[in-house]
Amino acid sequence: MLYKFVKMMSSIISMLPRAVWQSFGSMLGEVCWVLLPGKRKSMAIENIMCSLSLDRRQAHQIAKQSTTRFGRMFMEVLRMPKINKDNIKQYVAIEHPEYLAEALSHGKGAIVATAHSGNWELLGASLAMYGFPLVAVVQKQTNGDMDKFINENRTKAGMHVTYKTGVREMVKMLGEGQIIGLLMDQDAHRDGVFVEFFGRLASTPPGAAALARMKGAPIIPAFITANPDGTHKVILHPPEWVEKTNNREEDLLLMTQKLTNIIEQHIRTISHEWFWLHNRWKSTPKISK
Repeated sequence: MLYKFVKMMSSIISMLPRAVWQSFGSMLGEVCWVLLPGKRKSMAIENIMCSLSLDRRQAHQIAKQSTTRFGRMFMEVLRMPKINKDNIKQYVAIEHPEYLAEALSHGKGAIVATAHSGNWELLGASLAMYGFPLVAVVQKQTNGDMDKFINENRTKAGMHVTYKTGVREMVKMLGEGQIIGLLMDQDAHRDGVFVEFFGRLASTPPGAAALARMKGAPIIPAFITANPDGTHKVILHPPEWVEKTNNREEDLLLMTQKLTNIIEQHIRTISHEWFWLHNRWKSTPKISK
């Protein structure tokens, strides 16, 4: 039932002029901010104050922008069936696509390491529409209808979809020369490695570094940001290579820290587009006795 409703809403939103659907998105975002639990707001504001050395008023503004933008992002996700490889350049431009092309030229595939900043759904879709063989590694939605709708959009864009549990499939497809897209900016609990993120230790997924080290593949840090006119820009960084020594844990730690530093710098530059509502520093390292 929900699937059919979302499909219908997607069709309606796709027909609306930009100004109209953007206004709907902005209103939806404002409602989300009002309904957001106070505890979650306070957590985001405190983390912004600590991370960016801002006062409470400035942090409150960024926390609100970070939340309300999800209304417009949701509208963009609903409109994604309207975007295809023939018109993608009207919606998204890629800075330095040669970095990704050069990474693939080694014949070992590549890993795109990104964060929950900007419209990350559009990031993967746009890379696929530009012709890059992207494998989206995703978290299964708790609602099956929404999972089906979002994965349909991903597949239509040209992405291959695999869930986070499909590690063997990731290794196989990386070996076939494809690009594995990984989000690496959320708390990884006991499975993570602790690296510095805004001056505090944060449990971080080492998957990008682990895959790259295993297969000798390059890693491309990549982000997407919104332009004032409603279009988007993909920012690609030069390839990073994991140094393979006899100390695997140290190799993974060093590369995970390097990638986290790049993510941190991007967030410092465009702080209101990051997902501050997530408790990034929830896990704490065990204290040795």
